[in-house]
Amino acid sequence: MALRTTTRRRQLGVTMRKLRIQKGMTLEEAGRLVGVSKATVSRYETQEGPVKWLVVEALCRVYGVSDAEREAVVTLARNARQQGWWSSFVDFIPESMNLLLTLEDEAVRENHFASVYVPGLLQTRAYTTALQKANEVPLTQDEIERFVDIRMKRQEILLRPKPPRLWAILDEAVILRRVGSPAVMREQLGQLLGANESPHITLQILPFSRGAHAAALGSFVIIGAVEPSLDVVYIDFHTGSVFLEKDEELERYRLAFEYLQAQALDMEASSAMIHRALKEL
Repeated sequence: MALRTTTRRRQLGVTMRKLRIQKGMTLEEAGRLVGVSKATVSRYETQEGPVKWLVVEALCRVYGVSDAEREAVVTLARNARQQGWWSSFVDFIPESMNLLLTLEDEAVRENHFASVYVPGLLQTRAYTTALQKANEVPLTQDEIERFVDIRMKRQEILLRPKPPRLWAILDEAVILRRVGSPAVMREQLGQLLGANESPHITLQILPFSRGAHAAALGSFVIIGAVEPSLDVVYIDFHTGSVFLEKDEELERYRLAFEYLQAQALDMEASSAMIHRALKEL
């Protein structure tokens, strides 16, 4: 039985094509400069088949990427055959989540703006369960439990010796919208307060009183790689998800997040607002 193409391998393919196009090279030109065929360079970009990290490193040098970026891409190539912890769920989760989990597993930082619900990395089990039960497509109890298990497993990246730096900005609506029972919301708000005490988590609330803001189109996540040029913006729509990686797209969302940071309350005032919401339940 053939091995399933890993998400890391697909990500590597997308990255190699992006770097070559940024350099303005054809497949033939790139192959000639590193001593491989045009077909080989193409195969490395098609997201399928084995790769040799030495060839990937040589291509990165030809493309003129920075040392940090080259190291990040070579590491991706070395791990291209590695299946993530979520491989056992691969027949259950959509492809977009497969890619999200891969990017998140290797992220060094994540910047979240949440306009509707608490970000998945900060949700309690009861809150996540309530969200799944509210799905417009009815789910079985087993399906709900699997979705919840995946989300809880995702949160383990925050327990690593060197966890990613998480910066979450929540619209005030997030802490006022009651998901599940009052008890569920009390637990969830308590978890947010605890998260804001963590040295690697920053939590801000964007109050209604601040008016219009820089992310009127909704929630988004900037998933940060070791090398910033490999960052990806993740947007989860009601009908699917998209990943943005073009330089102009990244710059737009980074700028939006900077404006949101400036508009939102500081950590202390944010915790105070969460405390008030908690008392009103």
